[in-house]
Amino acid sequence: MAFAEEELALAMKLRADGGSSTEEESSIAMKLTEDGGSEDEEEEPALPVNLLEHRGGSCSELADGGLGGWASTGSSTLSVHHDHAPPPLSATAEDVPCAHRRKPSGRYVLAAHRADEKDGLCREMPCAPKPKVTYRVAGWVALEGGPSADGGHPVHVEVRTHDGARVGGGVLVAEPGKWAEIKGAFRVDEHPRHAEVYVHGPPAGVDIKVMDMRVCAVDKIARLRHLRKKTDKVRKRDVVLKFNPRSEDGADADAAAAAVKGASIRVVQVENSFPIGACISKSSIQNPAFVDFFTKHFDWAVLENELKWYYTEAVQGQVSYADADELIAFCDRLKKPVRGHCIFWAVENSVQPWVRALNTDQLRAAVESRIRGLVSRYSGRFPHYEVNNEMLHGAFFRQRLGDDIDAHMFRETAAIDPAPALFVNDYNVESANDPNATPEKYVALITDLQRRGAAVGGIGVQGHVTYPVGDVICDALDKLAATELPVWITELDVSAADEAVRADDLEVVLREAFAHPAVEGIMLWGFMQGHMWRSHGQLVNADGTISQAGNRFMGLRQEWTSHARGKVDANGHFKFRGFHGKYVVELAAGAGGKQVRRAFDVHKGDEPLVVDMNL
Repeated sequence: MAFAEEELALAMKLRADGGSSTEEESSIAMKLTEDGGSEDEEEEPALPVNLLEHRGGSCSELADGGLGGWASTGSSTLSVHHDHAPPPLSATAEDVPCAHRRKPSGRYVLAAHRADEKDGLCREMPCAPKPKVTYRVAGWVALEGGPSADGGHPVHVEVRTHDGARVGGGVLVAEPGKWAEIKGAFRVDEHPRHAEVYVHGPPAGVDIKVMDMRVCAVDKIARLRHLRKKTDKVRKRDVVLKFNPRSEDGADADAAAAAVKGASIRVVQVENSFPIGACISKSSIQNPAFVDFFTKHFDWAVLENELKWYYTEAVQGQVSYADADELIAFCDRLKKPVRGHCIFWAVENSVQPWVRALNTDQLRAAVESRIRGLVSRYSGRFPHYEVNNEMLHGAFFRQRLGDDIDAHMFRETAAIDPAPALFVNDYNVESANDPNATPEKYVALITDLQRRGAAVGGIGVQGHVTYPVGDVICDALDKLAATELPVWITELDVSAADEAVRADDLEVVLREAFAHPAVEGIMLWGFMQGHMWRSHGQLVNADGTISQAGNRFMGLRQEWTSHARGKVDANGHFKFRGFHGKYVVELAAGAGGKQVRRAFDVHKGDEPLVVDMNL
């Protein structure tokens, strides 16, 4: 059995032992194995069914050459046109299932004479979506005419069921005259009689063009094959352990070398260089089941609320870090690093009332006091700081203290404590559903901070996700990676009442993050029922039992840990391919089978790592 196959077998066994679901979509990796798939196969997948291009029970292709089922909404009028210079495939097209790699047709529907933001076009899905299946919404949109706007206009693509309920979709910001790719997703919990796609959003007078809209079930198996190859390239390295026996007291060196050849060897990874952590709180560490799971399965910690300004100084002048100190001491005992979350929070309703009531001079003084007090107190303790949380969604300090205040917070923090990497941190960036939090706007924010002298040291992508789609996440990460800053998934949680769906969603995000070269770590925003911000997101139930998502999480951590056994070859070498991290090697050598134990590290690198193991 190949080593990669052995890893998967171990992961599957762990899931089976933990009571993992046997439902059709309960484990992406297990389903891949059941289907006989191999990460080395290069078969062309069948075209996924596009729910917008099929009718009735027969689901036969439409060939009417007209509007293809599109209807106007509001005052808009529709017409069909052809663009002889259609948009190119996206940069991440190679990561998308076959149907999304087809070249744009150039044929589009134009919605004109719009008198309201809600005016646009809609199209019924002749085949209704199936419950608990994640669907990808894809296509291209362009705008023309009407008022111009810096950065373009938001275009909303909504999926609604027969009762008018909105079940998902996507949002993009399109610039007039340029095609922009739609990236959205949705899922239904029950069988709808029918569902429709609506496109609207720009202001009145702006025409909307829609080209090649598709609604297809996500091909998770094809995506997994791609991610396993990518993960192997990004997170693993070939290693050669070279044993060089040293003769002692004049002993024959050849005899010593001969004793090593053929010796049994065992390589165990004791730490992965890609940390996965979780948030903790004063109440959660009082729960023995929480502490046990946290201790065994997480590498880092972040304080959920206890370091935030509204917590440490709820009343002006009454500052207390007692709870934060208790949590940090807890982590110190476990030897787990702690991220600093957060110095400020830009969203106004997250700022305590007494701060909101200050005048300009008082607020500026309070900001300076907060920076000095917090950063000086914990100087050198935190490897990361989130300086001003959620600046894409809030501008409390900027509106009152001027455009430079955000960068000032970074500059002053770095001046007091130059050790930690200073992060921006925001939500919805990876979901393609928020016009305020596109990757492009996040990059623009970072660029502006850097222009003002802020030493931005990392990008936080929170990851509060619902029905995640792998290539949508990857596209956002690719755009953020262009900054050449490290990316962390800082507050990951998935919410789904169905345990199998939750486990699959968690696996989607974890695999995408782990396979992406720009991502350097993941923090879960809770993992135990009763100690989480979002409901239906637990890995551990309130009674201490492990949920399907918890078993999936543990299985992935096992899969991403390298162990190897074998014998030293005739040249005194032992070769394996393993994940980056810390290792221990045990060698039984010599006539008496003396056991030798050595430690070594595997760092990133394209060339094989040769480690001299002098005995």
